[in-house]
Amino acid sequence: MLVAYGHFLFRYRNILFPVVLFTLLIVFKPYTAGGNERFDLWLDIAGILVIIAGQAVRAAVIGLVYIKRGGVNKKIFASSLVTEGIFAHCRNPLYVGNLMILAGFLIIHNNPWIYLLGGGFFLLSYIAIVAAEESFLREKFGDEFNQYCNSVSRWLIDFSGIRKTLASMTFNWKRVISKDHTTFLTWFLTVLLIISYEYVTRHGLENSQSFLVQQSIIGITGIVLVLWVRILKKSGKLAH
Repeated sequence: MLVAYGHFLFRYRNILFPVVLFTLLIVFKPYTAGGNERFDLWLDIAGILVIIAGQAVRAAVIGLVYIKRGGVNKKIFASSLVTEGIFAHCRNPLYVGNLMILAGFLIIHNNPWIYLLGGGFFLLSYIAIVAAEESFLREKFGDEFNQYCNSVSRWLIDFSGIRKTLASMTFNWKRVISKDHTTFLTWFLTVLLIISYEYVTRHGLENSQSFLVQQSIIGITGIVLVLWVRILKKSGKLAH
């Protein structure tokens, strides 16, 4: 059942995950701990740092060895077993990065129900997707995949020897920017929306106008930056 659920999520996650996330964020209001705005500010900073760390993990993975996680026709597919780069230190580093980004959202929002429902849903979802992928890989690559599983952790990143890995490979910044700029824009805008919602909840809509204008300007700046990246990508200047 877990594998079947994983296949379902793999096919529909690009629609289902945002719907679940934003539904939870809207239904449950951000929680202010005892009205302490300074504590909330530190939580926001902590959440943003976790998100940046998650993006850094994704960048490290993509910059060294790119692996297409979208499959073929929204079905799990792999033409080869990738074990180089960060995949030599963790079997699912991209998903680890994704979970860190999601955890950052939950920390910024800081509602107990969000932690319980959102955390539980996304953790179970990625466990199911990984179960489905591993079932496919084990069937296709057999002993080669089993040996890989025996030497590399499914979730925990083994940092021993990672400096040697980074030094032995060429890091491709152009590929990181080309492949992951939409991920950056997605979490960037989501953070702005959560913080804006948090501010309005605390101060009221009428007293939040100037703050919302500032957030809108920051958001538009991010969108313009990503559009510029897309133009560079289409022009071939980010070819890798």
